[in-house]
Amino acid sequence: MKNRINYFKIAPKAFESIMELEQYSRKTSIDIKLRELIKLRVSQMNGCQFCIEMHTKEAKKLKASEEEIEQLSSWKDADCFSAKDKLAFELAEHVTYIAEKRLDDELYEQVRKFYDEKEYVDLILIINQVNMWNRISISMGNTPKGKGKM
Repeated sequence: MKNRINYFKIAPKAFESIMELEQYSRKTSIDIKLRELIKLRVSQMNGCQFCIEMHTKEAKKLKASEEEIEQLSSWKDADCFSAKDKLAFELAEHVTYIAEKRLDDELYEQVRKFYDEKEYVDLILIINQVNMWNRISISMGNTPKGKGKM
């Protein structure tokens, strides 16, 4: 990976906190493959090439099908995702584009039909965690191996 600054070295306490949240998000009850697909979808929306590559590889390791990965950007029309998965992706879009899309009570109630309070909080944390990583990655100039600077 290429980047502008070794930010873990420059701000170790900050990144220790970020990594604690990362560890928490990895231990939630949200399905591990769905978590990875959420991270991939958010990374697609944010245009973070480094994270797209990383989460695509991880999703494949977790047995996400080629169809799921290829159709993730058009998840609304894809038959390979369940209604529960689609609500998680919709929530991810609304949180990622919160200034434009907001997150109204109707979407909240729809999500809660499939996810309990704890799962809802965990989904919000997962979505925000990957949004933070995307923004750090892009602003620090992270690029996938073998690629030029962003």
